[in-house]
Amino acid sequence: MTDASQARARLALAADLPLDEGLRLYQQVAPQVAYAKVGLSLFVEHGPTAVLAFQKLGARVFLDLKLHDIPNTVELAAARAGALGVALLTVHAAGGEAMLRAAVKGVREGALSKGHAAPQVLAVTVLTSMSAEDVASVGLSGAPEEAALRLARLAVRAGVDGLVCSPREAEAFRRELGPAPFLCTPGIRPAGAVRGDQSRAETPAFAVRAGADLLVVGRPIHTAADPLAAAQAIADEVSAA
Repeated sequence: MTDASQARARLALAADLPLDEGLRLYQQVAPQVAYAKVGLSLFVEHGPTAVLAFQKLGARVFLDLKLHDIPNTVELAAARAGALGVALLTVHAAGGEAMLRAAVKGVREGALSKGHAAPQVLAVTVLTSMSAEDVASVGLSGAPEEAALRLARLAVRAGVDGLVCSPREAEAFRRELGPAPFLCTPGIRPAGAVRGDQSRAETPAFAVRAGADLLVVGRPIHTAADPLAAAQAIADEVSAA
């Protein structure tokens, strides 16, 4: 795999836009970005149609639903996601070990039923929008990084394939959990970019050096005058890190 293809495989476009706009944007940046992240807004409005539309463009679909419910409900939902042939599916680590195991079981059974490779289940630890004050207000003790690591340990014990964390937690996760968990880092902001609601954002180079496998980028590409050039600049930074 060339440096360019390696960088492409490590980038996901957060397609948090109306579906037609998201599809057009992905077509523009596809030479530099392998994954399209279909989140709650798109999935609530369009359901599986949104997933299939990006797959038709050749995207690997990251279905970011952050499932969090009783184990049986999550198992059923994960099975439906697996049957769609998505590459990645998110669940909340805070749902607990039984729920996480149910998600892994469901996604594998759903994928098998349609002849797909099983998606990787990624457990969301602490949302990148949450500050130390936010973490304390929901009853989690310690700094966001400490709370995230406790949830990461639980999720890995439950058998998930990977974790969603801020770039700031990735290095500690790698140090404690080793090379196996697939680490996905949203909250990516190139140097000088507006952080918006991302309290714990970092640059692409920071995330890669910290051990991230997949970087999720949204607004720095959405709002760029030239989205492909913006994606190229991020891919170049990933390659050089």
